[in-house]
Amino acid sequence: MAREIVLDTETTGFEPQQGHRLVELACLEIEDFIPTGRHFHVYIDPCRDMPPEAEKVHGLSAAFLKGKPRFEHPEIVEAFLDFVGDAPIVAHNAGFDRAFVNWELGLCNRDHLHEHRWVDTLALAKQRFPGMHNSLDALCKRYKISLSEREKHGALIDAKLLAAVYLELKGGRERRLELTSASMISAVSAATQAAYGARPRPLAPRSTEQEREIHAAFIREQVKSDELWGKFGL
Repeated sequence: MAREIVLDTETTGFEPQQGHRLVELACLEIEDFIPTGRHFHVYIDPCRDMPPEAEKVHGLSAAFLKGKPRFEHPEIVEAFLDFVGDAPIVAHNAGFDRAFVNWELGLCNRDHLHEHRWVDTLALAKQRFPGMHNSLDALCKRYKISLSEREKHGALIDAKLLAAVYLELKGGRERRLELTSASMISAVSAATQAAYGARPRPLAPRSTEQEREIHAAFIREQVKSDELWGKFGL
């Protein structure tokens, strides 16, 4: 199965080079585009103020974040890297999330997550819907994915929404049917083998030895040759 990580972040602003920091990080594990149920989610103390315009977007105040673990703490950086492993990382407008994640990794002397590992769903959407609005909200509405759970932007809920959008961008309903059919075939095969054991190759003959002798005599008398039948031991 193809393991990928859907990632989303919330921040204090747009540019880490200007002192802005991560405040929320969420990762959702998917296999063959379907969520497995495993996820990684943390709030992070940015050790700075929260601009009012950023708080309006995600609702995370400086008071709420104060005292949360910093990114460099092992419970965040080590756990995050362990969860992601070497899997491809799926993000919407991936350059934004990559810049912040790599900035934080750099501050604690860890290797960056290289660009080739990132899958940008915004770029995928622009290829499929050129000239249209391709924000996460717009794609959810286009694909009829419910936004009812979300009052404000949040990394975990947005990662869940993005996982659903990513499936649609990769084939949607047809992909679900393909995966369901493959899963059913695999399950039936496994159940059959468990119940009856592996099917022998070649299959044992169902005729008796006496029936085979009668058939051979018929071939000799009526066909006058067993050249063809003899090749197959009949």
